[in-house]
This record gives sequence, C-alpha cells and structure tokens, in this order.
Amino acid sequence: MRVLLVSDHYPPFIGGAHRQMHLLAQGLSARGHEVWVGTPWSHGLPWTEADGNVSVRRLRQLRTAVPRLVRHRGQRYQPPFPDPLTIAGLRRLQRSLRPDIVHAHGWIAFSAAAALTGERTPLLVSAHDYGYFCATRSLLQNGRELCSGPGPRKCPECAVHYYGAPRGLVTAPSVALSRRLLVRKIAGLHSVSSFVQETMMRHLFGGDGEKAPPGLVTATIPSFQAPETPSGRPGQDPEVDRLLERLPEDPFILFVGALRRVKGLETLFAAYERLVAPPPLVLIGTFERDTPTPFPPGTVVLEDVPHPAVMAAWDRAMLGVMPSLWPEPFGLSVLEPMTRGRPVIGTRPGGHTDIVGEDGGVLVPLGDAGALSRAMQELIDDPERRDVLGRAGRDRSRMFAAADVIPRFERLYEEVLAANPSARIG
Repeated sequence: MRVLLVSDHYPPFIGGAHRQMHLLAQGLSARGHEVWVGTPWSHGLPWTEADGNVSVRRLRQLRTAVPRLVRHRGQRYQPPFPDPLTIAGLRRLQRSLRPDIVHAHGWIAFSAAAALTGERTPLLVSAHDYGYFCATRSLLQNGRELCSGPGPRKCPECAVHYYGAPRGLVTAPSVALSRRLLVRKIAGLHSVSSFVQETMMRHLFGGDGEKAPPGLVTATIPSFQAPETPSGRPGQDPEVDRLLERLPEDPFILFVGALRRVKGLETLFAAYERLVAPPPLVLIGTFERDTPTPFPPGTVVLEDVPHPAVMAAWDRAMLGVMPSLWPEPFGLSVLEPMTRGRPVIGTRPGGHTDIVGEDGGVLVPLGDAGALSRAMQELIDDPERRDVLGRAGRDRSRMFAAADVIPRFERLYEEVLAANPSARIG
C-alpha cells in the first residue's frame, strides 16, 4: 500500500504526536508499505530527507513563503485554515506520488482536504485532540470547565480568552469554516480513545455521539509504544547520564508533559502542598506561554528531555502524576510509567480511562486538588499498593504495543479503500 502521512509536526521536534507519527511511519514501512511524510518546513531543516525507508517532504506555508527571510529555528505551527502554499505542496505530492490513501493529523488536515478536492484519493483524519471543531483544541470553555460544544458566540469569546484578541478573533471563525470543508471531504476518522470518538461524532459531525454519518469509516485505535522501549540504564547514553545526575537520589513524584496550565500543574502544586512528608517533585517538559509559576520549593524542572532520558527518569520514580484539567485525548505520559511498572494517577473523563482501565492506575476528577492529594498520599504511604498497581499497569500496557496496534491501522486503511472503490489501490 502507498501511504502519505500528513502531520503538523514531525521529528526532530519533540512531542507525543510527533513521536506517534514517526513510529507509525516506521512501523508501516517495516511491514512493507511505501510511506511518505508531508510536514511543514522549519528553518534549518532540509526540504527532503530520508528517515530510514520513509521519505520526509517538508512543505511551505504562507509564513515561510520566502525561506531566506525565516530566521526562527523553532517548529512551525499549522494555521487553523487551509494554507494556500501548503495546499499547493500537498497537491503536487499527491499527483506525483499517487498514494492510495492520505492520512492527516492536526490542523494540516484542513489543507489536505482542500488539496484533495476533486481527487479520488480518500482522506483519513486522526483526532489526537479536539482541534477540528475547538479553536483552543482543549474542549475547555475559557480554560476552566468542560465545554458542551461549539457555538457562534462562545467560541470567539473562548478563543480571545486563550490567544488574545487578534489571534483569537481569527482562529475561532477559521476553525468553524474549515470544519465544514473537512466534513465534506473526510472518508475516515481515527480517534485515539473512546472519549475522543464520542466527542468527534457529537461536535464535528453534529450527531448523537454514537452513530457515524453514512459512508464514514471510523475506528478507535490507541497511541502506542515503540517495539523496544529504551532501557534507561546509565552508561549507555550520555544524555541519560546527564539527566540522572540532576534527579533526586531518593524516589520522587514525576510529571511529564508540556508545562501548561491545562496539564493541571496548578492543581498538582496545590495537591502537593497538602502532602505530609512528600517525596521530591520532578517536572519534565517544555516551558509554554502559560506555564504557571512559582513552582513548589525544591521542585526539579528539566526542559526538552529526549525520550530515552524520560524513560530513565520513570525507572527512578516512585509514582507518576498526570492531573490534566482538560479531558486528555489519550495520554502517552500515563502509558509510559505503566510500561515501567510505576503506579500512575490520571484524570477523568478523557482518554486516561482507556489506558488505565479498572486496575492499571488511579483516576481522579479533573481539577480536584483534594482528590489528587488524597490519591498521592495513599500511594506514598502504601508501598504494597504501589507494587500491585505497578504490576497491573505493566500487564495492561502490553495491549498498546506497536506490534498489536499498527495492524489495526492497516485494517482501517483497507476499510477506507473498500468504502471508496474509485480510489486507486497500489
């Protein structure tokens, strides 16, 4: 099969969605498929490069129309509307490569839908968050409470609250208009959790949350782990060694993720301050414009840590805490400690429920500092329960292995192609 993966982000940039795209591309290629990746260009990166057997093609955006004038080396975020230059680049890729299917992730899906208008190639879209109908991508109204769905007045107000007036007043109507284009063109929808699937059915397509529109192929397929997770043992990687030198000697509570308010850091800090004789707190992530401060005294903060070093930190941790304020679509930062036999505390509702299940960890309500503090204290005080949850979590994490998940994507591709008989099959 010939597959064109289109994504807002791709390595060398760090992030959960970036890593999933890389793992999916490599996994499909290893199973004999011909795979290309289309992703926005950033300063300092080649326009075309080989990632193993996967060909990565980087695309212009309006903001990078004149590359020699681009100086910023950070990753470029895709706009919440079809970008004319990205559309042109995707159209050229589709017509030269002739993929059997285009699989898009993120706001670049809006450009992919426009590029494929009038073409037979089917478009499959992955929902890793709520950005196809939510301007802030978080499903939180004004950053504080679970949203009941998009609306013509509340979406602009929420977007202005989140981005500020100029950007918010552009983002909200752009998402609303782009959503209509996407719904018309989309042939298949992949959601990373049952909560995301239900939410997409209700708010993207305007249904009851249970039934897909006629002709739309849907599947809930979780994010997954690499075939071989890094060992995290010292002496094998200089970056791992440098990280271990900065970690507390005693077991610690660990948070991994973007250091954003919606990740529940303020809730975590409030809960941590209530603990009796707490172990050290370690935060691993990236600083964002809404990173809350100050941190609790003695907190260790590590920025832009590569994945092998993150796994090394999990091996040293007492427990993991992922107290998101938003309904996490999935949550690899919950799955990763489970693979290492570490107990983890997540939140509900959201994708953490699919990962943890009945006995793979502990779930507390979104934004409830009291419940979070009680759950943390119980695990701190009860080593035996930590061991029981750690073993159960490790057993459950095996269902998220790449060897089990990637064939589910292959079956989804086949279902989308079968539902679109006019599509070219390589």
